[in-house]
Formats: sequence, structure tokens, C-alpha cells
Amino acid sequence: MTEAERIVIIGASLAGARAADFLRREGWTGQIVLIGAEPELPYERPPLSKSVLTGKDEPGVAQLHDQAWYDERNIELRLGTEATAIDTAGRKVTVADGTEVEYDKLLIATGSRVRKLDVPGADLAGVHYLRTAAESKALTDAYAAKPRVVVVGAGWIGLESASAARQRGCEVTIVEPQSTALASVLGEQIGNLYAELHRSHGVDLRFNTGVEALEGDDKVTGVRLTGGEVLPADLVVVGVGVQPNTELAEAAGIEVAGRDQGSGILTGPDLQTSVPGVYAAGDVVRWDHPVLGHSIRVEHWQNAMDSGKAAAKAMLGQDVAQDALPYFFSDQYDLTMEYVGDVPRGTSYQIVLRGDPASGAYMAFWLAEDNHVLAGMQVNSGWDVIDPVKQLIRSKKPVDPERLADTAVELSEI
Repeated sequence: MTEAERIVIIGASLAGARAADFLRREGWTGQIVLIGAEPELPYERPPLSKSVLTGKDEPGVAQLHDQAWYDERNIELRLGTEATAIDTAGRKVTVADGTEVEYDKLLIATGSRVRKLDVPGADLAGVHYLRTAAESKALTDAYAAKPRVVVVGAGWIGLESASAARQRGCEVTIVEPQSTALASVLGEQIGNLYAELHRSHGVDLRFNTGVEALEGDDKVTGVRLTGGEVLPADLVVVGVGVQPNTELAEAAGIEVAGRDQGSGILTGPDLQTSVPGVYAAGDVVRWDHPVLGHSIRVEHWQNAMDSGKAAAKAMLGQDVAQDALPYFFSDQYDLTMEYVGDVPRGTSYQIVLRGDPASGAYMAFWLAEDNHVLAGMQVNSGWDVIDPVKQLIRSKKPVDPERLADTAVELSEI
């Protein structure tokens, strides 16, 4: 590419900003235009459900860089600007005011949006979601009044929201249709450990229970469960998952996976879509993972970091394969955890525990039928133990479950 050429990035997200950063780090001096629907400067999301929500930090801590940083790197920001169409033949992006922005290469980093609760009363005041900086600020302010909180969904966002609410002195109930917390992510055995963590902090857990309606006139006052019981509520937090923003790409004729395939914009390991010169990164991309051997879409901070960097290098013609392992972390009360790897749904596995969960510090491993490590998690065991777990996963070699469980055997020796 030449200095006269332009790269347009749709999505002033972590992945989008990371890509712009690495384009400059790799020495490219052409034009970069970063288009974002939100008015805020690009930010990262983890603090929004952690330190910001507990009141320890202001929302500004999530901001990646100030305006001067983008100015110094000649990165043009078009914030509060929604991209409405992509013309892949004419190589241009149309934004909401009708303006067209031409590109030589395009990165789609449109992220994902929360799934809405589809029940009567879901649009009442006092019903909160947690995805954007504005939503985090609104929920943080609402927690200050110590309301009675009902959290719908016992996934990561639901549990972190509940943890923050309890730490702020709120009365909290979690409603979840599955049998335990994080059941579809970690399985019942490990999910039960998270459920017990929240019980020990005074959270009322209602599993195998759905929401029939939210009650109230102008503001939510209660949550009616499928069995008919009404839980009093001054505030409801909904955390029932997200869905990738693939509509723009699909309308442009770019290949997108159906929901039965896990959704997402389809790419190879180089993150290039079915249309040459158009790439995808972040929550929205489903790529062929060269290590795991199947396609994958990841909705976590580390993937935005890694894929933004990989996409930048690929757009510059470098030989790139996005092979970073899925990774995420969570803070709840005094528990800090890291998880790395992937256990596809429907996979048969066994769980090996290393250490005693009752002690508050332990590790868990998900082993395939041939005993190779699919994924591993550390809880309060130190930030330095996850790298050996990554090595075990990448090796794809069977391990001895008994040695893996034995804390006297170093992970590096297994």
C-alpha cells in the first residue's frame, strides 16, 4: 500500500483502535479513518463491569487514549457517526448523514450488542443493561441508592453485576433458567462453585427459573417468575448475552455465519473476509483457528486486543495467522480468575481440579477424551500460572490426570 491510500475502520472499539495503533507501529503512513457510532473516545469494557461498577474507579479509567494521542498519529476519528452501508464494489462506506468515505482496505470491528429481554415490562425505567460506558455510568449511579436488585442471567456480566451490587450494599437476587451459574460456559461442577461464592456473599439464587414479566407502571417494581412468584425490585440488571453486529457486512454481501453456526463474519486465519481487501476483528469475527482446528468467535477483551493487531498486520500484507488462544478474566468479590482455551459445545470432557476449591485458590482443567487439555482456569493462584496452561493446550498432547491434579508436580513438568 502507498501513502496515498486509505484504510477505513468501522467501529471505534478496542479492536478498531488497536488496529489503528498497530498500523502506525508497523510504519504505515497512509490515511486511517476510524468511524464509531458512540460519541466517546475508544475505550475498553472490562473496567465497566468491575472497578467502575464497584465505585472504585471513574468511567474515564476505561478510555484507551486521549484525543491528542490520535492527533499525534494522524488517525482521523469520526465519533457519534454510524456507518449505514458498505459498497464493496465501489470501495466506500456510507454514514448516517449520507456522506461516503472511500477506502482502499476496510476493517469491520462493529462488535456486538446486548440481547434484550423479551417480556412484558422490559422497557420500564429501572431496567438496565451493561455494555457501553454510558450504561456502566447509569448503573453505577443507580447502585449508590442501595436498591433491591434483581439480576436476570447468571453469566459473566450477571455475576459481575451482582458482585458489584453486593459490594455496594444492595440486596441482590439472581434469576437464571439454567441449573447453575455459568453452566453453558464452565459446566455444572465449576458453575456450582461460582454459585456458592455468591450465596456466601448473601445473594439469593433462583436457578431453573425464567422471567415471565417485569411489573410496574412507569418504573419497575417487581419481577414475575415463571412459577408466578413476584420478586420485589427497585432495579433490574439484564445479562442474557450479546449478539454480533453482522448486519452491515451481511447487507454488503460479505459471508456471515448463521446462528446455527455460531454467528459472526466468516474469515480465514488472516481475518480477511470473503471479499478481498475487507477484514474483520473483535467480537464480530468468526475465524478459522489454526491451533484449535475449528472456527471460533470470542467475545472477550483479549480477542479484541489480539485480533486488532493481527488484522492491522494482515492489511499491510504481512503473513499473519490469528492463533491466539481465547482468554478472559473475571473479578468477583475477593475472587480473581483467568481462563484460557476453548471447549466447544457438545464436547465430551472431564474436569481435573488442582488444589482445593474450599481454600479459595485452585485450578481447573478441561480434558478431552484422549486427555489432552482443552482449557484451563486459575482462581486466586497468581497471574504467572496461565502461561504453562497455554503451553499444555497448544501441545495437544495427552496428560496424566493424576499428575495434573498433584500440586507437588510443577505444571512445566507435565
